[in-house]
Amino acid sequence: MKYLFQNLLKTIPVLLLITIIVFVLVRVTGDPVSLMLPETATDEERESLKEALGFNKPLPVQYISYLGDLVQGDFGNSFRYQTDALALVLERLPATFELAIASMIVAILISIPLGILSAVKRNSFMDLFITGGAVLGRAMPSFWLGIMLILLFAVNAHFFPVSGRGGFLHLVLPALTLGTGIAAEMTRLIRSSMLEILGQDFIRTARSKGLMEAVVVNKHAFRNALIPVVTIMALQTSTLIGGTLITETVFAWPGLGQLLVQAVNLRDMAVVQAATFLIAIFVILSNLIADLVYRLLDPRIKYE
Repeated sequence: MKYLFQNLLKTIPVLLLITIIVFVLVRVTGDPVSLMLPETATDEERESLKEALGFNKPLPVQYISYLGDLVQGDFGNSFRYQTDALALVLERLPATFELAIASMIVAILISIPLGILSAVKRNSFMDLFITGGAVLGRAMPSFWLGIMLILLFAVNAHFFPVSGRGGFLHLVLPALTLGTGIAAEMTRLIRSSMLEILGQDFIRTARSKGLMEAVVVNKHAFRNALIPVVTIMALQTSTLIGGTLITETVFAWPGLGQLLVQAVNLRDMAVVQAATFLIAIFVILSNLIADLVYRLLDPRIKYE
């Protein structure tokens, strides 16, 4: 609990730095007032709106005001949707969580058996085939893979819907698109971790005791190889929450990524700030959870 409390305190300056970066970057991209008003608006109307939104004040004053609102959970209103920005972002989160969890399940189901098999069959044809497939999967851009899956299984074969969010079938293609890239990276990491563990003394001792190879590999080797795998899973989970922009756009998936792309294009500052801040929180929490899981996997790890 002490370790957890100390790390939660460390997140405060990180979040503060994130608010500064987002605040500055959003404002240097252009004047949002020009997007909120029609081209026929007069200079008086523009100045009046700037005053109402506080954009006519110095940037340090704007930031302090913004930080005070943020502490209260107020990110402002979206000028496009005419609703609270934080509520709008939270409304899109379930769809993004659904896609992220499904993608991670796909990645785990693919990477764990292939990574273990590749390590056990080291330097065999199976190992070369799996390793080559992992390199190819990592090299394929997600937008290209998504379009190919749509053409093959939605347009030509009519197995799955082309886009949108609905039942289980709507989830299959986007989850495969995201999960394939993650599986490729995890497969290579699992292979390298397993190879390192399989060469250690305690594995030779387990084999000398006459234990079945499946027990040696799955119980003794794989559990000790999980720590780097948990690390990459935590990083990829946080990436899935905030990095599904292209995939959600390709499949018209109504999640946080699609909302963020639209908000950036329209310079909807309130939505951009709310979405970015929440994504940052998820990244921090996923890394903290990974640190805590390490202790469960390896009791030798101590938190000072």
